[in-house]
Amino acid sequence: MRGVVQRVSGADVRVDGESVGRIGPGILLLLGIAADDTPADADYILKKTIELRIFPDSEGKMNRSLLDTGGELLVVSQFTLYGDCRKGRRPSYSHAMEPRAAESMYEEFMKRARQLPLRVQGGEFQAMMDVRLVNDGPVTLLLDSRKVF
Repeated sequence: MRGVVQRVSGADVRVDGESVGRIGPGILLLLGIAADDTPADADYILKKTIELRIFPDSEGKMNRSLLDTGGELLVVSQFTLYGDCRKGRRPSYSHAMEPRAAESMYEEFMKRARQLPLRVQGGEFQAMMDVRLVNDGPVTLLLDSRKVF
């Protein structure tokens, strides 16, 4: 599972011009689900996202987490995070989970996220979405539940 974590002062996701999810200060998480992901991958990405110390403390140092700040979380599914661009000019998505299973995994991720003491919003799975954000910092980090450096 992959995640793009963006610290935001606000973010909004729209489908057909209608807002389906909106947050104030917090994290926008773009979430990609691999064909062989399991609930353990989801737990890793969720835990890492909410515990990352990327928010400023009283001295301006990135030393506080989303949980510490009481910020909000907006999760948007994005299968293109598994686009393989190494060959040719058209990305291959063969490593992304097939849509029906991915939707189930996304819904389970959202269910777990909504059990946290945070305000959690989501996009609309498999919809054409307009995502607007104000990246705070900017702070953007990549997470991967399996990648080892």
